[in-house]
Amino acid sequence: MNFNLTNEAENSMKLNYPVLIEAIETGEYRATILGWPECQAIGKNRDQALIQLRQIVTARLEKAEIVSLEIERPKPEHPWMKFAGMFKDDPDFDEVQAFIEEDRRQLDAEMEVYYRQLDAEEKIK
Repeated sequence: MNFNLTNEAENSMKLNYPVLIEAIETGEYRATILGWPECQAIGKNRDQALIQLRQIVTARLEKAEIVSLEIERPKPEHPWMKFAGMFKDDPDFDEVQAFIEEDRRQLDAEMEVYYRQLDAEEKIK
């Protein structure tokens, strides 16, 4: 499994976060960073709530770092693979396989006759 760990500060000094701003019952506004429910601020208006939220996040980020972690997904097994080889030791397998092949030949021959019949009918029209 490969892990690619990079420091976001190397890529950019500015970070953008989606912020939910909502009016609350007291007539004030609450600003919350989506995905960070503990990072929220309340202000008398939208701008004040955003300014306070920026201060909270900046103070928090001064004591921490943001990194990006890339993890490869495990490759899922093909759903039919669990059946592969399940009849390898079955003594009747060759007989069943031969029956399937003969049945397929008969069906193909019947379809060939049917298609020739359709072609003949087309020529008559």
